[in-house]
Amino acid sequence: MTDFAPVAAAYGAHSDSARGRLRHDLVERRLRAELGPSPVRVLDVGCGTGEMTLRLAAAGHHVTGADPDPRMLAATARRLAARPGLDARVRLVEAGVETLPFTWERFDAVCCHGVLMYLDGPDRAVARLAELVAPGGLLSILAKNRCAVGVREALAGDYQTALRLIESGAATSLGNLGIHSRGDTAEALDRLAAGHGLRPLHWQGVRIFTDHLVGWEPDDHVYAAAVAAEWAASWRSPARDMAHLVHTLARRPREPRP
Repeated sequence: MTDFAPVAAAYGAHSDSARGRLRHDLVERRLRAELGPSPVRVLDVGCGTGEMTLRLAAAGHHVTGADPDPRMLAATARRLAARPGLDARVRLVEAGVETLPFTWERFDAVCCHGVLMYLDGPDRAVARLAELVAPGGLLSILAKNRCAVGVREALAGDYQTALRLIESGAATSLGNLGIHSRGDTAEALDRLAAGHGLRPLHWQGVRIFTDHLVGWEPDDHVYAAAVAAEWAASWRSPARDMAHLVHTLARRPREPRP
């Protein structure tokens, strides 16, 4: 699937939910730790309504948000207009993974979060994304976890669907946005990144204990406790292996000095 228009309407609502916010909080925390405090150039591919684009810009980074859906970019532009001072650090480009217009430009971080699951496979996308990572730069991919297909359904009590997915070894299942989406494994994504000259870092699982909580509206105390538990478990197997999403990161080595 390369036409993201069918998911545009549902994406904003999911991104603003507690489950969506938890995903963004965990991913941002890891990214900011890897990027450090000094401003860098970031490309956010499939930026959607601009959540991570605006978060990273607010942290001081210079961010290019790319999305193939003009409605997503319009939503990002509206949010950007409500954040005085950020517009100088944000550039918006209408493009998907396969149509990114950058020929010579390279970035200190290339993010692609929640996109691969809607593509037929990860190979071409990872190749293009890796190509845009500057020496010393970071590739950040957030993808659906193929190993956990069926887990959400089981935790939600839909045991019949869970049994079918688990016994068949299904690679796809119904996603948060109401359409079927495809999973990848962290190990496969790491191998692809390594094949394009990047060094994989420790991957994390995202939404282990909270993914099945549809309509979850925790108070601040419960939410903070959930984030703490999710963060602690995100680094550790076997808990991270059951997460709905995998966050893989890889860094391109710096070129040797002459």
